[in-house]
Amino acid sequence: MTPFKEIVRLPEFERDMKRLMKRFRSLEEDLDTFIKTELRLFHKLGIDNKGVVQIAGLGIGIQGPRIYKARKFACRSLKGKGAQTGIRVIYAYFEENDRIELIE
Repeated sequence: MTPFKEIVRLPEFERDMKRLMKRFRSLEEDLDTFIKTELRLFHKLGIDNKGVVQIAGLGIGIQGPRIYKARKFACRSLKGKGAQTGIRVIYAYFEENDRIELIE
């Protein structure tokens, strides 16, 4: 059960994910956990633990989605790193549709 109505993966994201899955086997499960916890906390409950920041100045109008970068992404394949793995997730959040688009 996902906390959002729709989660879309763009083709660019799928390519990146496929490439990274060869090195980090737990990445798919880690992404699901990230969406269910970090994104839910930030967008649904309004709790900001500085793990997600909005990217400003992209020239997208008020009606468009907000673009975010997740800086804290825990990957179990990178033992001992915690949330400081260096893996970044860029996504768009469409508040009116309650939809997440995973971009990169």
